[in-house]
Amino acid sequence: MYPVRRAMTWSKHVPGGPDGRRMVAIALVDRIGSGLWASVSVLYFTYASHLTLAQVGTLVAAAAAVGIAGAPLAGRLADRLPLTRLLTAVQILRAAASLALLTTDHYALLLVYCSAGSLGDRGGSVLTKLYAARIAGPDRVRYQAVQRTVANAGWALGGLAAAAALALGDTAAYQWLLAADGLSFLLCALLTLRCGEPPSPSRTVATSKNTTHGTRPASPWRDRTYLAYVATETVLFLDDAVFKVGLPLWLVHATDAPHGLAPLLMVLNNVMVVALQVPLARFGATTASARALLIPLSALFAAGGLTLALSATDGTVTATLFLVASATAFTLAEILHATVSWELSVALAPETAQGSYLGVHGLAQAAQRSIGPLAVTAAIATGPLGWTVFGSVIAVTCVFQHRLVRDRLTRTPLSVPPVTVSEH
Repeated sequence: MYPVRRAMTWSKHVPGGPDGRRMVAIALVDRIGSGLWASVSVLYFTYASHLTLAQVGTLVAAAAAVGIAGAPLAGRLADRLPLTRLLTAVQILRAAASLALLTTDHYALLLVYCSAGSLGDRGGSVLTKLYAARIAGPDRVRYQAVQRTVANAGWALGGLAAAAALALGDTAAYQWLLAADGLSFLLCALLTLRCGEPPSPSRTVATSKNTTHGTRPASPWRDRTYLAYVATETVLFLDDAVFKVGLPLWLVHATDAPHGLAPLLMVLNNVMVVALQVPLARFGATTASARALLIPLSALFAAGGLTLALSATDGTVTATLFLVASATAFTLAEILHATVSWELSVALAPETAQGSYLGVHGLAQAAQRSIGPLAVTAAIATGPLGWTVFGSVIAVTCVFQHRLVRDRLTRTPLSVPPVTVSEH
């Protein structure tokens, strides 16, 4: 009975009230569906759609490029339209795109459907973050931490389910996984309809100005400080490419560690995020404390790069220990950066244009998906020195961002009052 009571108590303390809990449940369903598909998408296009390796690579890259537009587009619309309706529409778009893939093997149509899904995915990410900022108020950092924890757990569940389904060993398994992915988005759309619409300063102010003076709202594209901040964020998000590309390739080609360690490092990353994201969120619960985290964050990135470089030493045990140390450092950096990013991206944005600003901030993650693999493969090609430089560059960028946002934040009040994040 204890675990049940513990889960019930935990759910009652999700920031944002009933709507906050519903959105966390939506995140779980969403990521279970995404986990089902992400782990087999390349295999589906290869074995079910019969595409060549070059076609699959081009398809994935082109769809990701189109998806970059989803973040600023969704953010701009969110300043003008009800947020829950937009979220529902995005989930329906993702569902339609997923299910449409089952209807054809034609390359051009597959490209269109994948691009539509990518557009919805990036747009949905920004809208979900904006919903958190509006519904959770001063507790938005904790809310985002809870949601990210649940999302990571859902991703793992989806991946495990996909692995079990693939044991069947036939094309039908891929098709069922894709269908389940599409249906999960439809369920998310239905659940979103039950969520209340949070207050929107941007829509209220925009309506007032349109009926009086017609003043043009603030634009992130004219805000040099915010654009510079987004540029630094692109660098700080490079830890994602370390786990997806850098660690596995480096382990295999440059160390004496057993190849079976690669998936275990991914498991370590996932377990640490699930276990530590909420507890560590307390250290970034205000704008000032979130900015202060950039200094220890720089040390973690530097340590991650250095230990990865040292893992090229002779000896299986030594290489393994350094790789585990590097994965730990980069995971802690990922957790702290998520906390810092959630707070500063909102605190630096005017309340009347939060959607547009967060949409532009979403470009940092989208751009990293293209830049990241190139950066880590360059580090691998350079050898141990490459990883040392890689970690050092991100560390220096943390320090630069710390100075960049200082004047902007001291000119405006803190976005949230000091709060104490309790553990339950």
